Amino acid sequence: MIAQRAGTTALRRVAAAPSSVFKLAPFAAMQTRPIQTERLTPADEVTILAKQRLNRPVSPHLEIYDPKQTWFGGSAWQRITGASFSGALYASAVAYLAAPLVGWHLESASLVAAAAALPVAVKGALKFLVAWPFVFHAINGVRHLAFDLGIGFARATIIKTGWYFWGASIVGGVYLAFFM
Repeated sequence: MIAQRAGTTALRRVAAAPSSVFKLAPFAAMQTRPIQTERLTPADEVTILAKQRLNRPVSPHLEIYDPKQTWFGGSAWQRITGASFSGALYASAVAYLAAPLVGWHLESASLVAAAAALPVAVKGALKFLVAWPFVFHAINGVRHLAFDLGIGFARATIIKTGWYFWGASIVGGVYLAFFM
């Protein structure tokens, strides 16, 4: 209780007589505003903004990129295969849920019987159409993780590893489609 009163009394004394540290006279001269603002009409604001936009750089378009690096190098195909698998997953889920309502037979037995009736070449081609994007997306994802770590950004390295990953994904897709 005595400590509280002593603390309160000390705070009141400091508040009643501020020290020289808190005097604002020396700082008042230092605070100047060399920039003045002015009121603008909305039309003037639009004009100034249009002039500023003319000085900004134009965003690059897809035409400036080298197709060997962006398309065949795997960056665009990484997105295409990922979006394709996501879309196929959602489409098959919706079809499976809607099948009883519209009279489709998407039970496992029906799908196995339909696949068994196909010729071997068609089965292999369909399996490759599913296996190649899966393998490509998986191994090219590892390449993109290396890019995230800052590894392999030289132009020659990007092109060379791009072709390596294309070849590996085709070989992996053929293996999954015809040997498994």
